[in-house]
Amino acid sequence: MYDFAVVGVGPAGARVARRAAEAGYDVVAFEQGSVGTPLACSGHVSLDIWEFVPDGARERLLQNAVYGARFHTGGPGSRAYPFYKDEPVSNVIDREELDRILANAARDAGAAVHEHHTVTGIDEGTDSVELSVSPDEGESFTVEAKMVAGCDGPVSRVRRAVGLPEPQETLHGVLGFDSEPDHQNFVDVHLTVPSFFAWRIPRGEAGVEYGLAARPDIDRDVRARFDQLTEAYGAETGRFCSGAIPIGPPDAVTSQRVFLVGDAAAQTKPFTGGGILYGMRSADNAVRTIDPDDPATLSAYERAWRDELGREIQMGHWLRRAYSLPESVQNVGLRLTAGEIGVHMDQPTSLFSREHLRSYLP
Repeated sequence: MYDFAVVGVGPAGARVARRAAEAGYDVVAFEQGSVGTPLACSGHVSLDIWEFVPDGARERLLQNAVYGARFHTGGPGSRAYPFYKDEPVSNVIDREELDRILANAARDAGAAVHEHHTVTGIDEGTDSVELSVSPDEGESFTVEAKMVAGCDGPVSRVRRAVGLPEPQETLHGVLGFDSEPDHQNFVDVHLTVPSFFAWRIPRGEAGVEYGLAARPDIDRDVRARFDQLTEAYGAETGRFCSGAIPIGPPDAVTSQRVFLVGDAAAQTKPFTGGGILYGMRSADNAVRTIDPDDPATLSAYERAWRDELGREIQMGHWLRRAYSLPESVQNVGLRLTAGEIGVHMDQPTSLFSREHLRSYLP
């Protein structure tokens, strides 16, 4: 019997597997397809990402350094309100390679990571959990574990199998990529999508990423809106992907012997939809607090990750409300606040930090 079985080997799942193996636990992890594919989300991340990857990975991952963002209330060519620092505020990375590096780090730590293995059934008992696993090749089999980490994304099979509640909201996100190199050091944000925004991210030699997210109940033709964005920029996007973005964690992300991490738990930023760092920080909290022999410790995980991220997520919800303000109000607010900043892109509470407040001084 394994101590931990991990379902899904994206950043959150790979982090659970790695940290649990490093702590001396017997760990097995299953990924439905190939790690890193299909592409799940944007590669625009905070500088904190380097705390979570092995030494030497930076050279393989880094595509561009970003010094700020230009906000627009209209499309390309509309007035831009720049927010910036004199040093990089974020990085653009190879998102697919990140998953592969993190999965290999889990393997190096001793976790058994299996690609092309789909978990088709979950039977949660009092003393253990039995997983039914179907490989792409070969016969199906079962695995028994003391604890199961559901890290299988926004449409989590694990979450539904054990009856845990759904995220408060699910957005529809789309990404497209133009291969023309672009070494600009600013991203562009367009507040032109109902309840959310669109973006353009230069990725150095890797080209340009275009994307947007929207609420399906408000904007049913997200692809058409995306095409309008890329056409306005004159971009030719040869690669396209789309998926769900969970927003708002449910009241519970643990059951009797199952816990959710990452997108499966909606541990994401409500104001951007990003969840790479939130998921990996929650993974660390899970391994630190959960004893696979003691189901009562799952409550400690619930407290730990909410204590660390709860205020940031709550503040993120408030920030997102600004996306739906009248354009005239948005323009006034952006004009008053544009300029040098002292905020951290993963920590909206840093809007009230000394560093940021100091940036408003002459």
